[in-house]
Amino acid sequence: MDQTRMQLALQERRQLQLHRNQAPLQPLTAGLLRGGGKDYLNFSGNDYLGLSQEPVVLKALCDGASRYGLGSTGSPLVTGHQYPHQALCDALCDWLGFDDVLLFSSGFAANQCMLQTLAASEERLLLDKLSHASLIDAAKHHAGGFKRFLHNDLSSLDKLLAQTLPAKAVVVTEGVFSMDGDSPDLAALSALCQRHAAPLLLDDAHGLGVLGSEGRGSWQQQGLTPASLQACMGNFGKALGGSGGFVAGSATVIDYLRQYGRHYIYSTALSPALCVALREAVLLCRQQSWRRERLAAHIQLLQQLAKAEELPMLASDSAIQPVLIGDTSQALAISDALKQQGIWLGAIRPPTVAPGSARLRITLSAAHQPAQIRQLVQALGQAYRGTH
Repeated sequence: MDQTRMQLALQERRQLQLHRNQAPLQPLTAGLLRGGGKDYLNFSGNDYLGLSQEPVVLKALCDGASRYGLGSTGSPLVTGHQYPHQALCDALCDWLGFDDVLLFSSGFAANQCMLQTLAASEERLLLDKLSHASLIDAAKHHAGGFKRFLHNDLSSLDKLLAQTLPAKAVVVTEGVFSMDGDSPDLAALSALCQRHAAPLLLDDAHGLGVLGSEGRGSWQQQGLTPASLQACMGNFGKALGGSGGFVAGSATVIDYLRQYGRHYIYSTALSPALCVALREAVLLCRQQSWRRERLAAHIQLLQQLAKAEELPMLASDSAIQPVLIGDTSQALAISDALKQQGIWLGAIRPPTVAPGSARLRITLSAAHQPAQIRQLVQALGQAYRGTH
């Protein structure tokens, strides 16, 4: 593509108010961030448990760097899988109950590897309509093709499964959807997959650490076992406060990914220092249930206040609390008004969400204080009424 064509595409994005800008930011403790020399209440991050700024985790990162160095210096099957990587894998298996896990540089890479490797060329992928871009992109390159069923609609999935016969299908969904914050009925979905002998792949990036006993995830909260899933993707960049991702499964599934997963084989392994810190984050996540309890209280408080302000909230019991605005210009105007009051809450616009469904995506953290949530909702109510 030549640069003239690129410039025209960028100009079109600006005209539609869909052009994105980025600015350097500094996350702080207590639910704050700093940008342009000013501090803001941060309601756009994914640090659900406040672990990204936890002193114990940061000390583990420094100690890990001092002992093991900055980078892994190789792919996992060459020199990249080191003692800190294995210790993190062991901690994840002990926590979640899966036989084995593989570590990835990002949740995006983990999802790509999971779908591209575990779905046979003759099998069709069936994805929820609101699946993450990493899942959709992987499905687009799948030789067996893919279809998308209506969001959290089991009857829609049942029809697609029936239409796929006699060929086989692989079902893909998320534990908590990143833009709507809702969850599927995983128990019923798993039962449907079992009736059709269809493997189930789960992206639990936003459920891990937050839901279930010891934060094991949405699948555990809804009564599923590791055997219910062919594989589960988890993310280190959300509740665990770091970066990277992993895929968990049976010993056979994980060894198959290890042998055939191109994203795993040909990528430099995670930093060993990061793995030391992530293992500490896993241990704190398991032990400190007060973080999940505080987050749950914040969610309840926000919902009560938002109802009183008559804000157009989408139904969600997760840390993701979307305010559906619809019009892109109005969403941007509200976001700008909040920024003027020291609140960082970005507008989510197409193509991240469907046209006509622009929104403000509130993400809550155990690091927030009730007074901060009250300040957010009061300012948001004023800004919303000012645009309607």
